[in-house]
Amino acid sequence: MRPGCYHLVIRLRRATELSVGRFGDWRLPAGWYVYTGSARRGLEARIARHLRSEKRLHWHVDYLLASPDASVVEAVRHWGGSFGECELNQAIEHLPGAQVPVPGFGASDCRAGCPAHLFYFKQRPVPQRETHHA
Repeated sequence: MRPGCYHLVIRLRRATELSVGRFGDWRLPAGWYVYTGSARRGLEARIARHLRSEKRLHWHVDYLLASPDASVVEAVRHWGGSFGECELNQAIEHLPGAQVPVPGFGASDCRAGCPAHLFYFKQRPVPQRETHHA
């Protein structure tokens, strides 16, 4: 089971009302989203879990993916190494057009000061492709 980080590129076909625990209720516009996450063990298992339709809602992104209008169109893997989830997330934050739809979303354990680990885009973004680190 290999550790790593990942980006989920998510398409939201219609504006959606989203209720996420302590974050409350949010209206997310239709468009493109990139969620950044990590798995200390079993990166492929974590991504496969996100892609399943039947699962217990645990992580913030589960609430978004539970919407029938949301679909993961790409999972970009970043294997092992010394880079971190927040470094990859900050690369997404700096892409043209990135907006924070829900402050703190996916970043409850973030220590780097990320505004969120979910970003919204009107046009499909292109995250950095897969990387492999020793």
